[in-house]
Amino acid sequence: MKKWLGMLGMLVLLAGCAEEEKVEVNNDVSKENPSGDLAPLSKETKVIIAEDGSASGAGFYIANEKGYFDDYNIEVEFATFANSDDMLPALASGEVDIAGGISSASFFNAIAQGIDVKIIADKGHNVKGKSYFTFVIGADKQNEIKEYSDLKGRKIAVSTEHAVDDYIFQLMLKEAGLKESDVEFVLMPDFGNMLAAIQNGSIDAALQIEPLITQGVSEGIHVRFGDATDFAPEAQIAMVLGSPQFIDEEQDVSLRFMAAYLKGVRDYNDAFKKGEDKAEIIEIMTEYTALKEADVWKEVFVTGLDPNGKMFTEDIRSQYEMYKRNGAIRGELDFDKAINTEVTEKAVEIIGEYK
Repeated sequence: MKKWLGMLGMLVLLAGCAEEEKVEVNNDVSKENPSGDLAPLSKETKVIIAEDGSASGAGFYIANEKGYFDDYNIEVEFATFANSDDMLPALASGEVDIAGGISSASFFNAIAQGIDVKIIADKGHNVKGKSYFTFVIGADKQNEIKEYSDLKGRKIAVSTEHAVDDYIFQLMLKEAGLKESDVEFVLMPDFGNMLAAIQNGSIDAALQIEPLITQGVSEGIHVRFGDATDFAPEAQIAMVLGSPQFIDEEQDVSLRFMAAYLKGVRDYNDAFKKGEDKAEIIEIMTEYTALKEADVWKEVFVTGLDPNGKMFTEDIRSQYEMYKRNGAIRGELDFDKAINTEVTEKAVEIIGEYK
């Protein structure tokens, strides 16, 4: 009995020492890292991001410019791909660590057929009443088209089939009480062409995107028609994707990367929702994106980016089911495997929840 009591006492003593040592490590972390949370990596590590300069990449750009990646000894490199057919295999193989993805049948088909990528965080959704991706109608049609049902018999331009654009279009028809056969679907991949087509009267409406929405309004070409959140309040438009190697095998790096990314997203929200340091954030956005006019950034409805990285996961499933009903899906998708938000949730635990 004395022997066991002695061992028990020794374990208690060791546990106390371990707890004491843990506190000391945490104190060291706050000294080493300006952020005061995770210690920097022991050596500089490069993370490759596939990003094409879209506004939804704001978290990457801001974190890079404000030194949040540097705080963790991470160097980021931006890579561009002509299309997702090239990007997804590079991501799955680990040649690229992080990328942005748009919901589409081709995206889901790639995963279902063995391209292993992880859906890890939000990278774009509409803000209620201020959608950056929504319908517009010709300015000269305002007296004729007042309700969604008034689109019956009209020519409507959408940039893709079997993708999130088509999904939003279908939800609009449902809201309007219309069938596909009640309108003329015009496939128009170039948003700039939509602007010209509305101006010359060859289409009546379009599912348009910023900054072309603001440009068309300012030039008197079109007007916003309702708001996409009227009928698609939780449409997940874009997602942050991670390679399986980066998420599963390089957890020290991916956790720090995500913490830095979310700090960038929070600065973005602070700027466009609260007006904090807005000029600085707009300057970063003009540097990295195609929209170079700072004054226009003050007018556009910006991409929604969740400061805690949360996605509308049920909506992602709904989009998949729609593509499947329409015969565009080949194979079955294991959502429990494809959607992996653990690294995002851990990062939020460390840096705290944004309120």
